[in-house]
Amino acid sequence: MATAKPLYERLSKNITAYPSEEAREMAFMLLDHYFGLRKTDVLTDKPLPPNRTEPDWFKILERLNRQEPIQHVIGTTIFCGLEFEVSPDVLIPRPETEDLVRLIMHDFSDRTDDVPIVDIGTGSGCIAITLARFLPQSVVTGWDVSDKALTLARHNAQNLNADVTFSIQDILNVPPDFSRRFDCVVSNPPYVTRSEAADMDRNVLDYEPGLALFVDDNDPLVFYKAVADFCTRHLTKDGACYVEINERFGEATQQVFAERGFTKIQVYKDIHGKDRSIRATF
Repeated sequence: MATAKPLYERLSKNITAYPSEEAREMAFMLLDHYFGLRKTDVLTDKPLPPNRTEPDWFKILERLNRQEPIQHVIGTTIFCGLEFEVSPDVLIPRPETEDLVRLIMHDFSDRTDDVPIVDIGTGSGCIAITLARFLPQSVVTGWDVSDKALTLARHNAQNLNADVTFSIQDILNVPPDFSRRFDCVVSNPPYVTRSEAADMDRNVLDYEPGLALFVDDNDPLVFYKAVADFCTRHLTKDGACYVEINERFGEATQQVFAERGFTKIQVYKDIHGKDRSIRATF
């Protein structure tokens, strides 16, 4: 009877484009995705499912060794305990963004009335959908400039039974007659400068959308200025704005919000001790 551990060892040994620790984690992810085997199942050498359909491991390993993200290979990723489909049309959700979402959920957990929320640059919909799922009182809107991203976000919302209204909208060009107001404005906008691309991994540069990643070096805070300007007109008096940020521009991003009348601006660090998100209120 075929068991999990030999297959795990074979897969991790043949994922050669990554350090051994990453390769082992990828092998665990593959066995979980294709056979529903958790890490403890693999380590205790549980039998493989008897009626399994064997994936084409050669093609899977070939894609991984080209440094295609494993999330694209298996087509999904986990974000705040929910499974999202991903594609090359959207940024792969990161753990740092989970921290931002948990902060919002904490801040609004006691609200009993409706909480209107807009997620600017929604991508896969991970922020908007998670908030809709875990904040029952939320009324969530997701914006993006990419039709393909919005198609995937709507698909994820349907799969996860989340009530989110998605629409195409560019934060750099909001119609002057737009009149809605929100208690929560959240955005994980493009914030990597073009000059930083040289230091990035190939699996990000080659397989994730530049539209969702990069800003020009001559105006790296363009989206934060637009979000903060939007908040001056459309954030309620007691509302809050939440953004993920480039660690290099923590102080400069704070200044963007301060110049627009925000009086309480908090910077939160990620697990690596780097400035990663901001919460701003009037």
